[in-house]
Amino acid sequence: MYVRIRNLREDRDLYQKDLAEYLNCSQVCYSRYELGLRDIPTDVLIKLADYYNTSVDYLLGITDIEKPYPKK
Repeated sequence: MYVRIRNLREDRDLYQKDLAEYLNCSQVCYSRYELGLRDIPTDVLIKLADYYNTSVDYLLGITDIEKPYPKK
């Protein structure tokens, strides 16, 4: 999971501080998410999935399909 959120960020040429600002946390906090030193809360996973237009399942490594699920 942690590699996926780092890869998604790097693929879009974003900095950790950019995501930290979006998530309203510090850069250090976000860095710990990417390094796996801190568990990512559910609400943050949902925000990241929305930001990257993907599913939480993709972020968690449950699926390799990056496309989000259709909204009901």
